[in-house]
Formats: sequence, C-alpha cells, structure tokens
Amino acid sequence: MRLIRQVKQRVLAALMNQPCTRPAPAPAPAPKTLLSRPPSYAPPSTVTFSTMNKNTEQEHLDSVYKQKRALRSRVRKALKAMEPDLRSQEDNVIQSIILESPWFKSSRRLCAYISCSALREVDTSKLLSETLSNPTEDGHTQRGKILYVPRVEDKNCHMRMLRISCIDDLVPNSMDILEPVPVDSDGNEREDVMLANEPVDLFLLPGLAFDRSGRRLGRGGGYYDTFLKKYQELAKARDWKQPLHVALSYSVQIMDEGVIAVTPNDIPVDALVSPVGVIPVSQAALDRMKL
Repeated sequence: MRLIRQVKQRVLAALMNQPCTRPAPAPAPAPKTLLSRPPSYAPPSTVTFSTMNKNTEQEHLDSVYKQKRALRSRVRKALKAMEPDLRSQEDNVIQSIILESPWFKSSRRLCAYISCSALREVDTSKLLSETLSNPTEDGHTQRGKILYVPRVEDKNCHMRMLRISCIDDLVPNSMDILEPVPVDSDGNEREDVMLANEPVDLFLLPGLAFDRSGRRLGRGGGYYDTFLKKYQELAKARDWKQPLHVALSYSVQIMDEGVIAVTPNDIPVDALVSPVGVIPVSQAALDRMKL
C-alpha cells in the first residue's frame, strides 16, 4: 500500500511541474467574397434549353426544305414524262369541270394564274378566254366577271394581281411568261386587287404537287403563299368572306397524304380540280361547292 501511495505522489508531482499548454485555436475562416452576377447572366440550363430549341427548329426547317427539293425534282420528272396527248386531254377536262361548275359560274371577282407551257402547268387559256369573252351565262342582264392575273414585281416574293379585260392586255416577261402591263391602252393604271373596293370570290392556283388534305407545294419562290397571306389579312381587316382557294392539278401531281412537308408559311388550298373531278378539302369548299 505504501508503495502504491508513493507512485501516485510521484506521478502527481510530475504533472504539476509540467508546463500547461493548450492547442492553438484554429485560424478564423477567410471572409467569403460574393461574386456579382454579370448583366447578361442567364442560368446555364436556360441558355442550353433555348439553344436546343433554336437548333431543333432550324434542323426541322432544314429537313422540310430538303424534302421539298427532293419532291420538286421528282414531280418535275413525272410532268416531263407525261405524253403530250395525255397532258392535252387532262387540260381540257380540268378546264371544262371548272367552267361548268356552279361555284365558278356564281363567282363575280376572281384571281387566276396564266399558265406557262414551259413550266408544265395545267392550261388556263380556255378558262381565261371564256371568262373574258362570256361575262355571264346569259351575256346580257348580269354584270360580267372581273378577272385579276399575276404580275411579278421583283425577286423578293413581291407579286401583284392586276385587272385585265382582254387577252391582249398580256405581254411576255423576261421568262416568257405572260403578264399584264401596269397601265392600260389609255395610260390608266390597272386596278390592283389589293386596292379594290369589293372582295374576290375565287383564286385559281398553280403548283407542283398537292394532296387531299389541302397541302400545296409551290416552285420555291414563295410568291403565291406571300400574296395569299396578305389577301387573307386584308379580307379579315375589311370583314370580307375569305375567297375560295382552288388548285388545278394533273393526275401525277396528287400525292399521298404526308408526302408534302410544310412550314407555317405554307397556305393550304380549299379544293383541288383534277381530271377525275373536284376534291373539296375545307368546310368552306364543301359549303360553296354544294351550289
């Protein structure tokens, strides 16, 4: 017992004689620096999402334009391969269907394209001559039809529809396509349909390809889509009934649904006229073609 007591006393004395040391306090953390957000900052996720949307939209448009070019090439080859006799036969049938239809006879103001044989468009020469030479069914008691035809002003999709009264009002342009001159034989400016006081009932439209859902493939210039959009806006602003858009089509130009790719700028047609008859598409066509 005495030995244990002596050991405890020696250990206690040693601890009391040892200098007292404490661990050094940890250094205070450096103050945090707040980074200011740059003025043009946007969260990375937002920037990425926006960029992805734009890229996806552009990729979609590029795909649509590629499909359109391929289809144009295919249809041009089909039109070129048509036998002249078949083409002439279909021209006559299509024009006769239109001339004999109640919805054409009842129209009073219309816009129609002037066909170009080099472009292999459905012929409209008989339609135009009949419209201008036979204004009404009886030719005496009712006022005649008023006809507007296209004139291309530049390469920026600018096209006007000007009133003509006879075939002699047309002259060939640089591409050998007949167009109205801006002034008549008396030096007066021709009436522009966009400045007319009354609405148009009917548009007779060309194109390269169509389907039964109303999709129309043009030649890539955008002239008709641009013009039709402007006229739709004009008719809406003036509270006019929208005109009927009717396309003329050879048999080889009618595609299966889904073949023609479209963009928001493409204006659909209300009906097709082919050698087999009239194909109404829109409700407006169904209503008016009951006449």
